[in-house]
Amino acid sequence: MTAYEQGARYGQGQALGVVRPASVKEVQAVVRWCSENGIRLVPQGANTGLVGSSTPDASGTQVVLSTSRLRGLCEVDVANRSVTVDAGVTLQELNDQLEPHGLWFPIDLGANPTVGGMVATNTGGTRLIRYGDVRHNLLALQAVLLSPAGELINMGRALRKDNTGPDLKQLFVGSSGAGAILTRATLEVHVRPTQSATALVVPTSDDAVLQLLQALEHDLGDYLSAFEGLSGNAMQAAIDHVPGLRNPLSPDPVPEFAVLIELETASNKAYTGVDLQESLNSFLQDQFEQTIENAVIGNGHELWKLRHSISEGARALGKPIAFDVSVPRSQIMAFRRAARELIEAEFPFLHVVDFGHIADGGVHLNVIWSSDSEQTYDEAVVTKLRDRIYAMVVQEFAGSFSAEHGVGPHNISYYQRYTPQTARQLARGLRQLVDPMQLCGTVSFGP
Repeated sequence: MTAYEQGARYGQGQALGVVRPASVKEVQAVVRWCSENGIRLVPQGANTGLVGSSTPDASGTQVVLSTSRLRGLCEVDVANRSVTVDAGVTLQELNDQLEPHGLWFPIDLGANPTVGGMVATNTGGTRLIRYGDVRHNLLALQAVLLSPAGELINMGRALRKDNTGPDLKQLFVGSSGAGAILTRATLEVHVRPTQSATALVVPTSDDAVLQLLQALEHDLGDYLSAFEGLSGNAMQAAIDHVPGLRNPLSPDPVPEFAVLIELETASNKAYTGVDLQESLNSFLQDQFEQTIENAVIGNGHELWKLRHSISEGARALGKPIAFDVSVPRSQIMAFRRAARELIEAEFPFLHVVDFGHIADGGVHLNVIWSSDSEQTYDEAVVTKLRDRIYAMVVQEFAGSFSAEHGVGPHNISYYQRYTPQTARQLARGLRQLVDPMQLCGTVSFGP
């Protein structure tokens, strides 16, 4: 059971058992049996979450319900541009099924989660500014309720317009599985791009980053799909530790900060006359000296590999202390400066390897406790760092202590600290409604 008891980053417990149902009826039977016997359940997809929500606690009394065998259905409706898919199908498998139809589900991640897991955590990713998160692409949801135990509910249909009552499926989006076992989803899918253009750009200053983003949205906003920030430390860590990577700006050195820009379109160039490579090149030339001091329009695969290799490079440096936070995007560069200054002043033995989704205000502030540090890793110091960073995010920058990864056991103390009491009371009421017996062992909203 080891693989089901250890989380991707946090969360290691002991399960009473692991069940792997292969049908909705089997899920219903498991939920009913657990309810009758007072045994708590922990839903688990691909177990790629980073806050410990999909792993059992240390009590040895919880059953892990894996959806990995719920994978029999992947039904594409090409004309409706939608797909109905079982919860255990992975993102890569889904896109493999969509590719022959010229479609894709454009949630772009560094992991390969299941569809059910993506719904339960409301996955975002690098192309959120263009396509939105999972919530914005969810048309219908099927789930097995915990109360009444084992009852099947279908919420929504393959419709983009349905105002026949409250949108009940949204109650389970981002809930980490609390209240129901998600078994099937109907998703809106998108036409695959026929053109793309990618560039790595070195801005002239921190202020120039947001000026560049605004100019892009003004001049090429219909095509902008990603605007990712990469620190020099992050790029260097990836280049040094991941085979096959190089500095795209060579012979110039790795810059202190760079932005990865991607344009995409599904339009036919023969009809529109739009050439994204030419458009991006012209835009960058116009921005030189105003907001840009260096740039390379590169191979999209190579540049994205650099972006997606940062986490692996960071792990090679030592033990990561990861922060997934968000602030209003107008404040993102100011927050980045303030966080780095705080760490340099109060925790000088730590190494910052940060990157983020500049266009939506998301920051992955990875802080590395180097493996060759003279100071021994200390959980008390890590807790102090978390307290300081989260206080800065929430109180000084009106941000969120968890931009994408959810609450879970890892963030529960900060949920209780920073979520207003009235909001927590409402969440508790919802939790009581969908799971009055507390059958779900996932620590999520409303505790």
